Amino acid sequence: MFIFILTLAFGAQAQTLDPRQQAAIDSVIRNMTLDSVSVTPEAINTDGWLLLDESIKNELSGAVDNLYNFKYQRAERQFHSLQRRYPQHPMPYFLMGLSQWWKIVPTNILTKQYDASFFAYMDTTITYAEELLRKNQNNYEAAFFLAAAHGFSARLHSERSNWRKATVHSKKALNYMEKASAANGLSVEFLFGQALYNYYAVWIAQNYPLLRPIIFFFPNGDKALGLRQLRQVANQGFYTGTEAKFFLMKILSNEENNPFDAYYLSRDLATRYPDNAYFQRFFARMAFVTGNMREAEQVSLQILDKLDRKLPGYESISGRYAAYFLGYISQNRKDLPKAKAYFAECVAFAKQTNEENSGYAIHSYLNLARISHQEKDIKQAKIYYNLVKDLADDKASQKEAKDYLKKYRKV
Repeated sequence: MFIFILTLAFGAQAQTLDPRQQAAIDSVIRNMTLDSVSVTPEAINTDGWLLLDESIKNELSGAVDNLYNFKYQRAERQFHSLQRRYPQHPMPYFLMGLSQWWKIVPTNILTKQYDASFFAYMDTTITYAEELLRKNQNNYEAAFFLAAAHGFSARLHSERSNWRKATVHSKKALNYMEKASAANGLSVEFLFGQALYNYYAVWIAQNYPLLRPIIFFFPNGDKALGLRQLRQVANQGFYTGTEAKFFLMKILSNEENNPFDAYYLSRDLATRYPDNAYFQRFFARMAFVTGNMREAEQVSLQILDKLDRKLPGYESISGRYAAYFLGYISQNRKDLPKAKAYFAECVAFAKQTNEENSGYAIHSYLNLARISHQEKDIKQAKIYYNLVKDLADDKASQKEAKDYLKKYRKV
């Protein structure tokens, strides 16, 4: 798992690091040692491994689908059933922790109400996996769960600026990931962490020069190989398949600048899990970006409807996305009253999460100003442009607002 260093990379602004981030990196460098494991798959004893148990997969297929479709209670009932039969195995506790994680994801990691239960389940996963590994040092399934639990814990700790804990979990995740890689030939589930590592080890070094010193202490990555491995896990993985698609979708959209492939992947996820707020809004964005306005409109209307019905995971961030897309579509259809209503709704959603300076909110203000000017309401247009001037960071929006306010300063 490369989650912690990845989070630092995304948090680095203008190639500078927060002192706590730098201290965390320095700590990782000082303590970096990766275990080296070389074992042939034939030599591995897989007795008792739930990851490879086909009957468990069949039993949990509905639960995994329920988890990613935000039917948390249904999924957790099945995970608890697994826990009752395997009370000392890390899998059911990790799945319960993953369920808490996906309650956090739609809020862009802003909500903290599930933190305690998330960390409790991940800590329990670690406890039972360590016990399995203590009994058998070649239990690579235990190493897999240790890498996963430490990796997810590192990610959330870093989001909460708990840098010391994030550093500790990060280092352990990397060591266990290396150990678990010995079982890569047994199942694609074990390949997931390696795929992320191969891609981001190169991508981070290319895009964040200040992080190169820590990359030096890691084995070489391979971006092309990482993408191929992610696709393989996405296509074949049972437990990690959807997580692989999640990362692949984001990589294609953001890092690889490949919106069309990301669009098809997001459409697949949104279709498979129609009540997953994160997948729905990502699909709406990719449909919008790629010019598929009919789909963007349809899924945006569904998002607002589900938000009104208070479905799990649907909140102000998803609403902000959907309202902006609908406002833009209405504006291009010359339906200005509807466009104004949607843009105003987008701003209202942004205010609920203290993100009035977000891109969609700023452009909603810009479009509201333009519509007001079309309606010859110069006074209202100036009010909106003043908000853009005060809130916007991008030069184009700032210039448009200042030029307008200068031109109509006497009005």
